[in-house]
Amino acid sequence: ISFQKLMEPEVGVNRTSVTEFILLGLVETEQLQSVVFVIFLLAYLVTVGGNLSILAAILVEPKLHTPMYFFLGNLSMLDFGCITVTIPSMLARLLSHKRTVPYGACLAQLFFFHLLAGMDCFLLTAMAYDRFLAICRPLTYSTQMSQTVQRILVAVSWALAFTNALTHTVAISTLNFCGPNVINHFYCDLPQLFQLSCSSTQLNEWLLFAVGFIMAGTPLALIITSYAHVAAAVLRIRSAEGRKKAFSTCGSHLTVVAIFYGSGIFNYMRLGSAKLSDKDKAVGIFNTVINPMLNPIIYSLRNPDVQGALWRVLLGRRPLA
Repeated sequence: ISFQKLMEPEVGVNRTSVTEFILLGLVETEQLQSVVFVIFLLAYLVTVGGNLSILAAILVEPKLHTPMYFFLGNLSMLDFGCITVTIPSMLARLLSHKRTVPYGACLAQLFFFHLLAGMDCFLLTAMAYDRFLAICRPLTYSTQMSQTVQRILVAVSWALAFTNALTHTVAISTLNFCGPNVINHFYCDLPQLFQLSCSSTQLNEWLLFAVGFIMAGTPLALIITSYAHVAAAVLRIRSAEGRKKAFSTCGSHLTVVAIFYGSGIFNYMRLGSAKLSDKDKAVGIFNTVINPMLNPIIYSLRNPDVQGALWRVLLGRRPLA
């Protein structure tokens, strides 16, 4: 049965409320499904292993008990959560050859995905603020980024992310789904559900743009502002070595910000502009797999402190006093 055929509601059949959705996944042929299962299982194990290793290194290494690594540890937990919300259920469907997902489970997945993605927005902003204080306000850094401030920033981030996820979940639950119920994707997300609704989604789409502007636009503006001040401060450093060291502490974070916001903008800020296609699956892979897998690599690649701590964790050695 082709995807187009599945998407067409049957003529003459009563349009009843949908109780489950069919997720088509990434590929349709059985041979390719086996390949996809192996690739994504390995990607999941690598991502979980990488992020938990970073978290373990930060917890056991005294040198890494600083605000920057406190936020990085939280980011690792988010990446672990983000890939766990989407990939294990996809792997289970591939293993069982069962593509259906209950309506409630679909909405739950959407809620937790947007909770973690929203938290990512605010945490990346907190990390940019941390770099701003460290480079532009070094004399007052320890007081302005105390443990209390760090915890408040994380707690407020969770509260705002929870509000965002709950808003979208409640809004999507008000829509009617009466067929078709086939989602051409490998997890439940807003654009795909909007396309399946048999009631108007205009209000939901406006809500997504408005909340998206607040949830993503404001943090991005704050990140750009922070780094504009950082760049100005770094350029005033006379020694080339000093400038290089200052920029290297920001380079990893800026790379993660660019990847995260680039894929997010493509996925959510173009609703109604084009028919959803397989390109959205590629963006979904970026959001759920590539980003969480790259973050540990990006943050450890040029960081000798993290590399040293990781080796000590892997070899079971005690950290240096």
